[in-house]
Amino acid sequence: MAIGPRLDLRHTQSLVMTPQLRQAIKLLQSSNMEVSAFVEEELERNPLLERDEGNGQVPEEALAPDLPPAVAPPRDSFESTTAATMPPEDSAPLDIGDWSNVYDSEAPARGGRADFELDERGIEELAVERPRNLREELAEQVRLSFSDPAERLIAAQLIALLDGAGRLAVPDESIAEALGCEVARVAAIRARMQRFEPVGMFCRDLAECLAVQLAERNRLDPAMAALLENLEMLARRDMRGLMRACGVDAEDLADMVAELKRLDPKPGAGFDQDPTPALVPDVLMRPAPITTEDGESDWILELNPETLPRVLINRGFHARAQVGASRECRAFLTEQLQSANWLVKSLEQRAQTILKVSAEIVRRQDGFFRHGISSLRPLILRDVAEAVEMHESTVSRVTANKYIATPRGNFELKYFFTTAIGGTDGETFSAEAIRHRIRAMVDAESPDDILSDDAIVAMLKREGVDIARRTVAKYREALRIPSSVQRKREKAVPA
Repeated sequence: MAIGPRLDLRHTQSLVMTPQLRQAIKLLQSSNMEVSAFVEEELERNPLLERDEGNGQVPEEALAPDLPPAVAPPRDSFESTTAATMPPEDSAPLDIGDWSNVYDSEAPARGGRADFELDERGIEELAVERPRNLREELAEQVRLSFSDPAERLIAAQLIALLDGAGRLAVPDESIAEALGCEVARVAAIRARMQRFEPVGMFCRDLAECLAVQLAERNRLDPAMAALLENLEMLARRDMRGLMRACGVDAEDLADMVAELKRLDPKPGAGFDQDPTPALVPDVLMRPAPITTEDGESDWILELNPETLPRVLINRGFHARAQVGASRECRAFLTEQLQSANWLVKSLEQRAQTILKVSAEIVRRQDGFFRHGISSLRPLILRDVAEAVEMHESTVSRVTANKYIATPRGNFELKYFFTTAIGGTDGETFSAEAIRHRIRAMVDAESPDDILSDDAIVAMLKREGVDIARRTVAKYREALRIPSSVQRKREKAVPA
């Protein structure tokens, strides 16, 4: 074999991850809020993109023709992002220079004068008052409670050291040393501020916080003080030990525990919290008006128009901008047009993929929507991927951070994927359904007959579920159900 330089021609195939492909994959697994934020950035960056200000009506031609027969073909609104919705370039431009002959019959007959003499709006409509946060509320109470400037300074330092739950972890000695004052003065001011609203702030630990609230209600008797000293026994549900420590019977202990449950363990946590954003589902599901032969209706799926970013490509502006433009300007416009086309196509493919995968999930979990969680079937990504002819990774990305609104509530699409547990007769059961069954068994048990993990295993096997004891224990811990010993201690005390 000769050794020397030579030329070879080879044929290979490789997948090149372009930036557009990476971004399309990222869009597929992003939530609707993340997609909306990305589209807003593109609208600001790309001059050829415009927001579609349509009324959100779903066109009939947007029907998905390849959905399973069990699910009626849903309608979506991604057709509005195609070039077919562009106005013709030769349409007459809108003259916005003269508004003298324009009359809006639907506009409210309020205001209308430059001097505001006929403005009927109230002062409450001109400015919306921002709710005060926790530190502002406490600062207002400090101004009303303390007149000495030195005491106000100490109180302001205590407010600054508060954590999110309303606790004050810094010792009085450290605060007094930092401010150059007596420890007793800091302790006295802190004791007064513990009665501020909400009561129980500026405490060292949970026991002190509960003690302050009980003292405010005149319920801090010796028995309750002993209960606060033994909160770790309450956490272990050692009711018999608590009865001996507090010197009360079972009925009195139950009343004391109920009194503690009515207190606020974190009085500062209710402030300074942003409101929880409303969950906006990506897919809407409703029963079809036409029922089948067995009297049950099919399901209709459609994409939520509120979660679909609607963008248009201004091709007219692109054509006009190219006239007389330089080479660099034309290259820039071509790049922006390609980016806009890619974005519209990516949004359209994302919508179609979400709808297709959701339809297959609904078809396979039809029993859940009709009969409840007991009819939830085992389902894995491979089952859906084979049915919709996609890769498992694609199905995983589609179901991430996506929600569907059903007659039984809003669910994440990943909720319907559960592992299978074998049955004694070869039938399989969903792990989520088994967890629901364990919860129902524990809720139905009587104080005289507490179910152990072995007893739950025996009951499930009688129902045809072949499950191990360690699996029952794992599911019970995931459901935050105490052990049988702890439940027996808890239920030994009357509620």
